[in-house]
Amino acid sequence: MKLLEGKNVIITGASRGIGSGIARMFAQHGANVAFTYSSSEAPALELEKELTDLGVKSKAYKSNAADFKEAHELIDQITKDFDSIDVLINNAGITKDNLLMRISEEDFDKVIEVNLKSVFNMTKAVQRTMLKQRSGSIINMSSVVGVKGNAGQTNYAASKAGIIGFTKSVALELGSRNIRCNAIAPGFIETEMTGKLNEETVQSWREAIPLKRGGTPEDVANACVFLASDLSAYVTGQTLHVDGGMLT
Repeated sequence: MKLLEGKNVIITGASRGIGSGIARMFAQHGANVAFTYSSSEAPALELEKELTDLGVKSKAYKSNAADFKEAHELIDQITKDFDSIDVLINNAGITKDNLLMRISEEDFDKVIEVNLKSVFNMTKAVQRTMLKQRSGSIINMSSVVGVKGNAGQTNYAASKAGIIGFTKSVALELGSRNIRCNAIAPGFIETEMTGKLNEETVQSWREAIPLKRGGTPEDVANACVFLASDLSAYVTGQTLHVDGGMLT
C-alpha cells in the first residue's frame, strides 16, 4: 500500500546517508520528491534519476538551507515546480566534534547554523504555503545526542536539543491550521560514514543497544513515512526515538 500517493515532499540534505534513504522510501510510497544537496552533485543527479524511474516526480536542488535568502528562494522555486508542498523534512546536518576546551567558536557557530538555523529558515519559508493549504507535516531530524548529551559534542548536542524545542513551539503555533510538526531522534544509524569506523568499535556500540544492532536509514525513513502520512493525523509536537532502545 502506498501511504504517500501524490504527496509532494521536500527533504534537505538527501544526496547520501539517512536523507537518501528517506527519499527512496518516500518515492516507493508514491510521493513526489524535491530534495537538496550542498556539494555532491553526481550522487544527487543519480538519486533524482533513480526516484524518477520509480514513477514519481523528482528534482534535485543545489541549495544551502542554512542561508535564509536561499531557503526562501528554494521554496519559491519548488512551489512553482511542484504546485503544493505537503511535507517538509529538515534533515541537513553536520558534525564538528571536539572537547569544549578545544572547540573553536567557528566550529560551534557552523554546526548551530547548519543544523538548527536551517530548520528555522526552511520552516519559516514553507509555512506560508502550508497555511494557505491549511495542511502540512513538518519533520525535523534531531538526535539521541540532543536528548541525552554527549561528551565532545557540545555544538551538535545544542543544535539537536534546540530542534526539539523549536519543534514543540511550531506544533503549538500551527496546530490550529492543521499543520503538524514532529521530531525524530535517531540513535546509532549505520551509513557510509560509520562504514569508515573500526569494526571492533562499531560492534561494541551494537552490543550496548537493546536490539543488538545499529539502525539503518530505512528504519528512520519508516518513522518519517508514519509522521508524513495520515496514519499520524493526531500526532504533533512529539519526538520519536528511533534508537533500538538505546535511551530506554
